[in-house]
Amino acid sequence: MTFFENDGDRVKAKICGITTAEQAHAITELGADALGFNFYAKSKRYLLPDTEATSWMRELAGTITRIGVFVNPTREEIEEAFASEIIDFAQLHGTESPEFLADLSAAGFPVFKALGVKSRETLELADGFSNCAENALLLDAYAPVEFGGTGETMDWTLGRDAVEKWPGRRVILAGGIVAENVADAIAQVKPFAVDTASGVESGVPGVKDMEKVRAFLAAVC
Repeated sequence: MTFFENDGDRVKAKICGITTAEQAHAITELGADALGFNFYAKSKRYLLPDTEATSWMRELAGTITRIGVFVNPTREEIEEAFASEIIDFAQLHGTESPEFLADLSAAGFPVFKALGVKSRETLELADGFSNCAENALLLDAYAPVEFGGTGETMDWTLGRDAVEKWPGRRVILAGGIVAENVADAIAQVKPFAVDTASGVESGVPGVKDMEKVRAFLAAVC
């Protein structure tokens, strides 16, 4: 079963900011539904796509859903990542336009949008992204400089508003979610999935604490 397939009422879990093959395989074995790889050069968890260092991503094909995180990429960058067979979906986390995503979707590339939610006005922007793969939308905490992975918690009432506004969309909730608050986040927002990066790290960006990952996955309900 892939990340975006419905599994009853079970909330899916995406662990983002994976940087090594060892941790990717370990987190897959712990039961995560998707892994995120950051291809944004300014990220603390940056990976250069399609190099010898990331060829291990191909080994994960068919075992877990692989999601590449991009910020304002070119069309060529998206094409190359899919051609390299290192990802299954692309998450666009910058200021990409609805037209850009629509163009990629029309060309057959499974992409979806991530928004840093500052206010209810931000949610109105999501109306324009109607061509996202699997009707997915990721909601993250707003950060004026960084694009995700800040550890800041978004306003969950806005997440709940989004779920109620678009009952047919697969809303993925991110931003400051950890083992200690993920059950509350799920209860309040009722998202399709939850996403964490810094919330399961050892204190070093890109290095996951397996006990934190284990606790996070156990708390997702």
